[in-house]
Amino acid sequence: MFQSLTTKLDRAFKVLKGQGHITEINVAETVKEIRKALLEADVSYKIAKELTDNVKKKAIGQNVMTSVSPGQLLVKIVHDEMVDLMGVEHADLNLKSSPTVILMAGLQGSGKTTHSAKLAHFLKHKRGKKVLLVAGDVYRPAAIDQLKVLGGQIEVDVFTEEGNTNPVDIAKKAVAHAKEYGYQVVIVDTAGRLSIDQEMMDEIGNIKEAVHPQEILFVVDAMTGQDAVNTAKAFNDKLDFDGVILTKLDGDTRGGAALTIRSVVKKPIKFVGVGEKMDALDVFYPSRMADRILGMGDIVSFVEKAQEQFDEEEARKIQKKFAKNQYNFNDFMAQIQQIKKMGNVKDLIGMIPGMGKAVKNMDIDENAFKSIEAIIQSMTPEEREDPSIMNGSRRNRIAKGSGTSVPEVNKLLKQFSETCRLMKSVSGGGPRGALGNMGRMMRR
Repeated sequence: MFQSLTTKLDRAFKVLKGQGHITEINVAETVKEIRKALLEADVSYKIAKELTDNVKKKAIGQNVMTSVSPGQLLVKIVHDEMVDLMGVEHADLNLKSSPTVILMAGLQGSGKTTHSAKLAHFLKHKRGKKVLLVAGDVYRPAAIDQLKVLGGQIEVDVFTEEGNTNPVDIAKKAVAHAKEYGYQVVIVDTAGRLSIDQEMMDEIGNIKEAVHPQEILFVVDAMTGQDAVNTAKAFNDKLDFDGVILTKLDGDTRGGAALTIRSVVKKPIKFVGVGEKMDALDVFYPSRMADRILGMGDIVSFVEKAQEQFDEEEARKIQKKFAKNQYNFNDFMAQIQQIKKMGNVKDLIGMIPGMGKAVKNMDIDENAFKSIEAIIQSMTPEEREDPSIMNGSRRNRIAKGSGTSVPEVNKLLKQFSETCRLMKSVSGGGPRGALGNMGRMMRR
């Protein structure tokens, strides 16, 4: 995400590279490039100018410590301004009521139904809540069936009323049902439209009046850029929503909506959709997002994702195996399965500080794991336990069994050996080192 913006900002900061101090002349040139990068990222001119004017004002006259370069200082100033623009603090959901009613609003095609289910998955697995999904979109033919399917996938109940075409009535009955059966959170999926129209706004306004939601979340596609910001403003004027879910952020190389939506509507981004899977919903942290935009990585989010998948006791066992040169293909296969659960590999590697630029132009094939797994699965138990016994005939047999070639098998064995050597030198031999090396193994 934000690849285009990150590249252009990095280019802007290079203006100050090698400069001994910040002057009005050299900072003006850098700020001009930053403003240009923001405008190309679909940030409005007004906001881009305000941000860069603030950066210039704070940068000129700054004393640069001998341990910090002018470029590094300017990155810090831009980072702080971006954090301020996006909201400084993380804004959590209001879950104090039982049941908490969450009303989902947005245009058709923004991902409202999918993200209703993603939010339900998040609340169930990360907050331990008993959640009820409500099929309130009675106009889109497949909406109710889609929510039923998604609810089945995440094992969350879905409230529907066959034949009832009144979404206000459905929402009221769903809340009553939730109270009777002990649901802690009710997520009401509502109808979208192809454009903002009065009928849609009146209907969702009536649902709001009927169920008095504790949270109204506006769902918007990040890839629509400045249009997303304008749509958010129109919805907020009618609904006075509590927060935003920005979808398809993983496909947005520009980043304009993420940077400006809060400053326009004065409401926080609470979640971002970063993939197609049901667990691909991240809590939005302004500081972490600024880190990613500026190519500084996001190690905190990386560690959190890793902790969700990596068992602490298992990690200690792996660490000991590396220390004793006992790490084998069984262990490697287990780690592959854990890393696959964490999400898009290229995005994950980019979260590690210093790795973002390294993988920027790297073509990492998400399906590359398949050939690696096929090769390992074609090995005998003895070969997985002790890769050192591999000879020519064994490599030939493995290549045929896995549908790959002998050079591919040789490449994996060589890279596995290098991984073992490198991981032994990495403290803990944990997921951070494993992911970096797996990224190299997947490189095309």
